[in-house]
Amino acid sequence: MSGHNKWSTIKHKKGAADAKRGKVFSRLIKEITVAARMGGGDIEGNARLRSAVASAKASNMPKDNIDRAIKKGTGELEGYNLEEISYEGYGPGGMAVLLNILTDNRNRVVADLRHLFTKYNGNLGETGCVSWMFDKKGFASVDKKSVDEETLYEIVLDAGVEDIADQGDVFEILFAPEDVETIRELLDKNNISYNQMEVQMIPQTNVTLTGKQAQQALKLLDALEDLDDVQSISSNFDIDDEEMAQLQG
Repeated sequence: MSGHNKWSTIKHKKGAADAKRGKVFSRLIKEITVAARMGGGDIEGNARLRSAVASAKASNMPKDNIDRAIKKGTGELEGYNLEEISYEGYGPGGMAVLLNILTDNRNRVVADLRHLFTKYNGNLGETGCVSWMFDKKGFASVDKKSVDEETLYEIVLDAGVEDIADQGDVFEILFAPEDVETIRELLDKNNISYNQMEVQMIPQTNVTLTGKQAQQALKLLDALEDLDDVQSISSNFDIDDEEMAQLQG
């Protein structure tokens, strides 16, 4: 694939999603709430809500949590007023960073983002400064233990998949964003397990970082990931696998 959101792969390889289970649940609850507020509480009639609920179930979120989040979105239960915003900026080595935010306090999140970008040798930019470098794509990360490459190709190729890439212990699949549910159903039907199934912003090309810049990039993205308001991060950086092993060692 021409570009690759490497942060997504790194995050799962090092177990960050499992280590921060509470944060994962918090993000999913926010997404369910906003999806229900925007498109209603009918899961079958609301594609965004259906995808969010499926992700929540895949993360073993209790049904009661899902139901409460939907009711907060529809106004049946008191909730908070979340605003969905995108922020953009540059990190070490000129790498592009695109952030999807769900927040109830825009001033707080801007202050937090500016602080972290400055701390790690980057800067928060204007709207549109880096988003043109990314394409919206459906993205799935498939566990290699559950399927071989040839079988996976046979199952998903007719569904309009754009690319399948070998990324070590997983296969990463790119497809049209509106086909998320189609791909999810195909994998579920064939008992193929996946770590991620979502719409991502995929970079058109990547910037390779080394040395101190690579180290700062990982620290910046880790710090951004820890912010409660940050739902997802996309970046166009790449780091050689050998160097990555040294940085994480």
